[in-house]
This record gives sequence, C-alpha cells and structure tokens, in this order.
Amino acid sequence: MPEPRESEGVIASTGMGGAMDLATSEGESLEKTPGGPAGTGPQDKPRSLWSDAWRDLRRNPVFIIAGLVILFLVLISLWPGAITWMSPLKCDLAKAQQGSQPGHPFGFNGQGCDVYTRTVYGARTSVTVGVCATLGVAILGSVLGGLAGFFGGTWDSVLSRITDVFFAIPVVLGGLVLLSVVTNNSIWPVIGFMVLLGWPQISRIARGSVITVKQNDYVQAARALGASNSRMLLRHITPNAVAPVIVVATIALGTYIALEATLSYLGVGLKPPSVSWGIDISAASPYIRNAPHALLWPSGALAITVLAFIMLGDAVRDALDPKLR
Repeated sequence: MPEPRESEGVIASTGMGGAMDLATSEGESLEKTPGGPAGTGPQDKPRSLWSDAWRDLRRNPVFIIAGLVILFLVLISLWPGAITWMSPLKCDLAKAQQGSQPGHPFGFNGQGCDVYTRTVYGARTSVTVGVCATLGVAILGSVLGGLAGFFGGTWDSVLSRITDVFFAIPVVLGGLVLLSVVTNNSIWPVIGFMVLLGWPQISRIARGSVITVKQNDYVQAARALGASNSRMLLRHITPNAVAPVIVVATIALGTYIALEATLSYLGVGLKPPSVSWGIDISAASPYIRNAPHALLWPSGALAITVLAFIMLGDAVRDALDPKLR
C-alpha cells in the first residue's frame, strides 16, 4: 500500500530561519504566481518617490488646471502668431484709448496699440524671464548649497555667511540700485539680477536637504564600501535630495515673473520698445479712469500666470512630501 502524501499542507520558509504551514492551494499559488518569491512579475517592481508623485499629480485637479494654463502660456510664447495677426509695435494714435472693436477684442492703449496683441506677446517675455531665472537660481544654488552641506567645515561656514549678506538686501531696492545703471535693453540684465539675489534661498534649501540625506544608512554604506565623493553625490545623495529644490523652484518661478513686472513697472526692468506686462501696466496707470481695459487685461494675464505657477508648485509639494500622504 503506497504511503500517503502530505496533501494537507506545505511548509514554507519565512526567510528568517523559521517555517510556517500553508494550505496546499496557497503553497502552489506562492510558487506559481509571478509576484511570488520565484517570480519576477510587475508586483516585484519597487515603487519610487517619483512614480508615486506622478501618480498623485495625475489625480490632482489643481495640477491639471495649472498645467493646462502653463502649457497654453508656453505655446503662445513660442508661437504668438498662431492666435494674433498684428505686430505689438504697430500703433495708431487715432485709436488711442478706444474700447473693444471687431478684430480688436481688448481695445487700444494710450498709444493706439492693440492691447490683445501686446498681452499675447507679453507672455513670451514673462515666461522667458521666469524660466531662465529659475534655471539659473536652481543650478547655482543647488551646486553651492549641496557642496556646502556635503563637505561642511570652512566651506559651509563661509557660504552661510555669504547667504546671510544676500538675505539682508531688499530685492526691489536692490533692483532699483543695480538695474538703474544698466543701459542694455535686453532681458539678460534682469535675469542676471534675479539669479544674483535669488540663489541664496535655493542654496539654503539644498544644503539642509543634503545634510539630511547624507546621514542615511545607504550613504554610510556606500562610504564604507569605498565609494568616491563624486559617486555618492551623483548616485546616492542628489536623486534623494533634489525634491525640495524642485518644489521651491517651481513656486519661485511665479515670483520671478511678478518681480520682472514690478521692476518694469518701476522703470528699471525692461524698457520700451520691449513688450512686457509690467511696461503696459505702468503705461496704462495714468489713464485708468478713461481706459481701464488697457490696465485690466495685462494685469489679469499677469495674475493668472503667477497663480498658475504657485498652484503648480503647491501640487508638486503635496506630491513629493511623504508626510502629506
């Protein structure tokens, strides 16, 4: 008579020197399923912070709305001729301060220029200044702050004192002083000023993030295995410390757009014949009672743009902050 087989259950190792009883069907399922110990199915794929963040962002209506607004602004910045057929510098004094007309939905400003066309072309200036200033600030601040947080010592102390000096300079007052002596009428002096006074904030954020990450066990293990400083920075620290920098930089982008408009309004930023929302707001202010439309449209475009970038930054912050999950 054949010996009875053990069909009631199977013994599965716990991976820690012990064992546990499983029903036969469960044991077979554990051996056959792609996600079990013998499989390599999609269930074995680890989920990263970035994949979880992207999944949350796709479900966030704030991110979707802000993203669509920003996408529209980028498109009209690259191809303004797609939605307007006039030149922003073409003016007719006979139409000065006139309201909406067929073909001119926003009316005319005090110089007889089409407000709709100038509002569309003003998006190119604002988006360009905001993006370039944010990239410059993020790169410079991240490099300096990351190195200070990683190496510490004298380098960290010197950088901390330098950032304290820059934090003591009022941004608008600094712009009035520095840009008033610049004769170049391009956007680059304005971008350079923003980078000069904006990098300390990103630097301090990057420094604190690097100091936190370099104390983790995986960084200490890499150091114990003989990894070089450059490898630890590029492979282990930077990918895990960059999230706070991205959040702050995204929110700051809208701030830089507002700062450019403020400096242009005060007459030290961009100057005519450049097209900027700040220039148009400044030019329309004296006759706000007679032609409020000339002030309303560029102001509204500026407010919507800044709000969209701030909303985008808030959504990214919520997605990248594990404490808010």
